[in-house]
Amino acid sequence: MSAERILITGAAGLIGSFLRPRLARPGRTLRLLDIADMGEAGAGEEHLRASVTDLAALERACEGVDAVVHLGGLASEAPWNDIADVNINGTYNIYEAARRTGVGRVVFASSNHAAGFHPSDEAPAPDYLFPAPDTYYGVSKVTGEALGSLYHSRYGLDVIAIRILTCNERPPDLRSLATWLSPGDAARLFEAGLSAPSPGFRVVWGVSANTRGWFSLDEARAIGYEPQDDAEPYAAELTERFGTLDPESPDARWLGGRFCGPDFGV
Repeated sequence: MSAERILITGAAGLIGSFLRPRLARPGRTLRLLDIADMGEAGAGEEHLRASVTDLAALERACEGVDAVVHLGGLASEAPWNDIADVNINGTYNIYEAARRTGVGRVVFASSNHAAGFHPSDEAPAPDYLFPAPDTYYGVSKVTGEALGSLYHSRYGLDVIAIRILTCNERPPDLRSLATWLSPGDAARLFEAGLSAPSPGFRVVWGVSANTRGWFSLDEARAIGYEPQDDAEPYAAELTERFGTLDPESPDARWLGGRFCGPDFGV
């Protein structure tokens, strides 16, 4: 697939800021959408200020677009009504706007929190691991995946749901030695999602090729992802700083980490 114009929702967020320069290509236009300021538009960029809760605005944003990268939404746990409005209804709006305007593909930013209550000691976590959400936020990602399946089966939309792990410039803690997704690998994975020929509906883990990784990369590699980074070079520094990971802690026991802890919530 040749994606010449890509709509990126949530483009002002952390992952959007990582992808924005890395998905830029000669002859490609990035149409960036957010409710937050995105700074000055660069070469090959179009900026739109709108919310994913506004279906009419999303229809306008999807006009002339080849593919959508849907990052927009609340990025962590929040009260149910907020999650339902922004993450669930907002994701429905993206799929529906894509359908109405003839966009052929959506790459959806799902999360490990869609399956957070699976134990980490059953690694490697398989592709398409059955949902076990750890929060309302996790429920919203399960719903986004289910909507993607529906819109593929009923309307023929290609949908790749990426269950993103710890996406940071560098691994921030001991847990991330297993869960890190480098910005470079994030871009490589989203680019694979945009360019894989006729992928249908897929669910893949969004993680680098970490030596201590807990996740299958088979399905991600099947769509053309070739990770180049590994958290292991940071292991000695993180161990010196934090000691060892308590095997009884939520960070060690569950794929969702602290989101599975008894005190986490709203």
